[in-house]
Amino acid sequence: MSRGVLPFCWAALLASQASAEHRHDGHDKWENRYRDGPCRVKEEFDRGDYLLEIKCPDGHGRSWPRGEWKEEFRDGACRVKIDAKRDEYKKEVKCKEWDDD
Repeated sequence: MSRGVLPFCWAALLASQASAEHRHDGHDKWENRYRDGPCRVKEEFDRGDYLLEIKCPDGHGRSWPRGEWKEEFRDGACRVKIDAKRDEYKKEVKCKEWDDD
């Protein structure tokens, strides 16, 4: 890789991280909003529960299979729900809270 390209790559990486909106409320909660091409992405984590929402105008730029579909399953102690539409994808993971007594 040439010496002129490497600084450009670092600058692009840092700029992309700076443009994402991060909000951390301690260690138990965080929220992240950013754009992925034409799509708006929102991620939330709250004490073991996770939410991912992707909204793409008119379905342009989506990365999930076509059509409207729903899926529910268990992953260990967590319950996962996925709801996909033409222009919106939502994944919700809810995990049991265990007492640390």
